Amino acid sequence: MSRISLIRFVSLGLIWGTSYTFIKLADGGLTPSQVVLGRLLVGMVTLLVIIRIGRVRLPAFGRVWAHFCVTAVLGMVAPFLLLAWSEQYASAAMAGVLIASLPLCTLAAVTVLLPAERAGLQKIGGLLTGFAGVAVIFAPWQSHIGSLGGQFAVLGAAACYAMQTVYIRKFLSPRGIPALALAAAQLMVAVVLQAVITPALPWHAPHMTWKVIVSVLALGALGSAVAYTLYFRLIADLGATTASTVNYLVPVVAITASVVLLSDTVTWNMLCGVALVLVGLAFAERRIPVPRIHRRVVSADAAIQREESPV
Repeated sequence: MSRISLIRFVSLGLIWGTSYTFIKLADGGLTPSQVVLGRLLVGMVTLLVIIRIGRVRLPAFGRVWAHFCVTAVLGMVAPFLLLAWSEQYASAAMAGVLIASLPLCTLAAVTVLLPAERAGLQKIGGLLTGFAGVAVIFAPWQSHIGSLGGQFAVLGAAACYAMQTVYIRKFLSPRGIPALALAAAQLMVAVVLQAVITPALPWHAPHMTWKVIVSVLALGALGSAVAYTLYFRLIADLGATTASTVNYLVPVVAITASVVLLSDTVTWNMLCGVALVLVGLAFAERRIPVPRIHRRVVSADAAIQREESPV
């Protein structure tokens, strides 16, 4: 990996990992729907400027924009709302740890919904190990109802991202749309959809402190725009498999940022659980080699390209 690619890789991990801290701070002055609308607007403007500079054209209006409506809901509106709502009850550290289940959800969804993907013994074993780690993170023996609701909301956001990945691979990837154009089009549709539903959701007068303003700007400009640019550039430079390893860095950054900036508490089950999730993911993606004697009974599972915008 070249020095510039390493810088992009670390920058992407920092952006995605700190997003959960910014969501928590934004929740301090805005309702979840206001947080989402603000970050989508900032992200859309930023990404439109980026594609304008790069002379990337948006897809022509037509049937493809109906697909954008689906992916905008699955990959932006629904998960952003779930994450913003969840952090009213769960810590930023917990959200960052649980979102590590996103690649597992994607692997499971692709295996179930795309017939071409085969579920070998190694993939199944990795998925079971990873989801056992999610159960450890939940710690139902010590969580109260509100906390469990917030945790399930984060898991719901991960499931939405996974379904978006499957939908894009099935309906949009074959069209050959440039990745940045795809992201910008989805952001535009997401802004419209969120603007329509926001008046129907809980609302109060915004309390705009500098922390709230900086958090929304960071979530939009960095988390919803620059992160896409970095991720797609890494895919082009390093390949999807190597670029996707950024998901191993995100929970580490999320925990560190929430502890340093928000004084969150990290429990033993969170650390053990996220370790199980990452080991299961690495095993399912064949990053951990299996003994030679077992290779004949393990299907050759292709590494799954993950579209990430964990937040």
